[in-house]
Amino acid sequence: MGVSIEGTVKNGVVVLPPEAKLPEGAVVEVILEVPGRAQDDAFIAAIRKVAKPRPHWPRDYVRNLDGHLYDVAKKA
Repeated sequence: MGVSIEGTVKNGVVVLPPEAKLPEGAVVEVILEVPGRAQDDAFIAAIRKVAKPRPHWPRDYVRNLDGHLYDVAKKA
């Protein structure tokens, strides 16, 4: 089991915070976290399998959900 330390890349070099003390010769693993890459999440991948476009539904379905379900007055 390892220790997780966040750093940033500056000029192609990973810069760790000053309090990070690593022993000489330590083997490290760098995992790049890319913002906006939610499709890599297993939960999101499972949702994408069942989520499908519904072209037969009215275009205002979400805005007027109550109107479509309960026959309540629709919003403009």
